[in-house]
Amino acid sequence: MAASSPLPFPGPDAGPGLRREGLEVFVRGLEMAAGIGVHDHEQGRLQRLVIDVSLELAPAAVERLADTIDYTAVAEAARAIAGEGHVGLVETFAERLALALLSDPRVRRCTVRIEKPGALDGAAAPGCRVTLAR
Repeated sequence: MAASSPLPFPGPDAGPGLRREGLEVFVRGLEMAAGIGVHDHEQGRLQRLVIDVSLELAPAAVERLADTIDYTAVAEAARAIAGEGHVGLVETFAERLALALLSDPRVRRCTVRIEKPGALDGAAAPGCRVTLAR
């Protein structure tokens, strides 16, 4: 005999008196190597980036992977930008990634934070954060 759960399994409706106000999908700490930087010593070599992405989606029931954004799509978009070739600024990389992710109409707001460890002596990681919304 299976143990009963103390809580009912929720159906596709949020429940009486409740409403969905938001859905956030995120990827934190995505590490990759990319050709990035404006200084002479940064040309022709790869540098480590650590990327955090937060996607605000329209509130909706999520029952299947097709109802949300797949984490893999976030990583693939970042890798595609790195694969296109050298990017001068982390700000440019972050904006390109945000624009790529906003091409999905379910995404209302996208925040991309990029750290560039090792780029500044004495700092754990300089970087930037870009937020775009529709």
